[in-house]
Amino acid sequence: MPSPYVIDAQGIAKQFLVKESGQRVQALHGIDLRVREGSLTALVGPDGAGKTTFLRLVAGLMRADRGSLNVLGVDVGADPQAVQDRISYMPQRFGLYEDLSVQENLDLYADLHGVGREERQQRYQRLLHMTDLTRFTERPAGKLSGGMKQKLGLACTLVRLPQLLLLDEPTVGVDPLSRRELWEIVQQLVQEERLSVLLTTSYLDEAERCAEVYLLHQGQMLAQGVPDDIRRQADGLCRIAVPPAGQPARTLQARLLQEPQTVIDAVPQGGEVRFIEQRDADPQRLRSLLDGAPVREVASRLEDGFMVLLRAKSGAEQVDVEALRGTAQAAAADEQAVIEVKDLVRRFGDFVAVDRTSFAVARGEIFGLLGPNGAGKTTTFRMLCGLLPASSGSLQVAGVNLRHARAQARRRIGYVSQKYSLYGNLTVRENLQFFGGAYGLHGAHLNRRIEQVSRQFDLAGHGGAPSGQLPGGYRQRLAMAVGLLHEPEILFLDEPTSGADPLARRGFWQRITALAAGGTTIIITTHFMEEAEYCDRIVIQDAGRILAMGTPQQVREQAGGVGSSLNMEQAFIEIVVQAREQANHAAGAPA
Repeated sequence: MPSPYVIDAQGIAKQFLVKESGQRVQALHGIDLRVREGSLTALVGPDGAGKTTFLRLVAGLMRADRGSLNVLGVDVGADPQAVQDRISYMPQRFGLYEDLSVQENLDLYADLHGVGREERQQRYQRLLHMTDLTRFTERPAGKLSGGMKQKLGLACTLVRLPQLLLLDEPTVGVDPLSRRELWEIVQQLVQEERLSVLLTTSYLDEAERCAEVYLLHQGQMLAQGVPDDIRRQADGLCRIAVPPAGQPARTLQARLLQEPQTVIDAVPQGGEVRFIEQRDADPQRLRSLLDGAPVREVASRLEDGFMVLLRAKSGAEQVDVEALRGTAQAAAADEQAVIEVKDLVRRFGDFVAVDRTSFAVARGEIFGLLGPNGAGKTTTFRMLCGLLPASSGSLQVAGVNLRHARAQARRRIGYVSQKYSLYGNLTVRENLQFFGGAYGLHGAHLNRRIEQVSRQFDLAGHGGAPSGQLPGGYRQRLAMAVGLLHEPEILFLDEPTSGADPLARRGFWQRITALAAGGTTIIITTHFMEEAEYCDRIVIQDAGRILAMGTPQQVREQAGGVGSSLNMEQAFIEIVVQAREQANHAAGAPA
């Protein structure tokens, strides 16, 4: 009788040798995992949990040290090619050829997989329709937006119809609209073609759509079951608190997270704070933390259960909030505008990437730049950092005209890029010394700043470790420490939590909240709409133009009306879709 499982893993263990140190790292410890045929299954867990390692084992790209792993009824360790002929695997950095067109990329992957001409034409028609790329077949892949590239990568992966699809973080770096479209494609394939899918994801709302969820932590299986099984871990513990009028939700959230013995987790949500209390929390201590904020109970979600399980295993990260507040040189009470943008334009040939954008940012404000992939926000961001000249308009940063004195302005700003841009072969301390020298810091002053940021970002015990070997969360901390070495007035963060799990994002935002409270101005781009709730104000851009600007609540109300119950992701999609429909209508209307 054939097995109902397309993946049947029993006792899987995998170890890696770290060449530089000669030490062995255990990536997976005796993992049991089964995926049913025709089902959608999620593998979730913090950074470094072993998710990608497991996918690569299933794909036959490496062999397990111990245990049995059967894929589609085949021992993948003994015959990886027999498995690879029947599956498709889309890694995090899928290899599109950017100089080739959409059609040429599809043709290349069809050739590589030996897909016949008649079969490929049928597949192309369906895949282009599903991904909405039919109009773009002649466009070079390098000219596509991030979301369109992900959809093309998925189409190339599916040029041949596999029996099993492996997806490693398919929606990392993708805006909410493109994320929704990608999920519609995956769910359609599961429902209509009975495709079996195993995916990893950092988005717990995505995992909630799956038939079964496996939760990994440090290479061990922490929990498994249908989403409701994991969600129930937080039943009866979830609350919503309403902060006092005029107080940002992130302030109350940061205070709650400083008491891990009382509060398991807290996150801003719709201008309020959603939190999970400890089962044995002291009611009097909790009331003191809430400081009179009204509270109501709410139903638990998968992410709540996820956080309960993770906190029980690893505990809460302790962030030195007071030390971070001391890094800013200016007072938070000073509301003077430190960034002023008027009629900013950036052209690339005939293409207008940013079209007459205007806004101002006050000192100590957290200001979010949001928008679909290709909307112009990254171009705006790069102009604000002095990395790209404006075509026209006025741009003042820290009192300096960026069109005429970019180098002078850059000395007063810090920058953390989306892609890890430090030197992986240098140790943590060597990176700090190198970049400190680049910022003009020397001698005792540089050493003092290195000690300060190492303490603030909990890097003190990692100074001698090569930065390229650090877990993702620590690499992010090091990038933040480097960006703040010279005590900048303004910190620019370009999708800093892309691919980070909820645990890492909480610690990151505790640090950002403390920096803003100390007077540092924060400009951030993000595709996590949850993170827009931390911002004092946000801008939503598309096609180079501002569609919405204001507090998160004002933007939600713009999308759904006063008293709207839309969350930020729903509001974002509504605003972008409405604007595009209006633009399409205007373009098609008679002159």
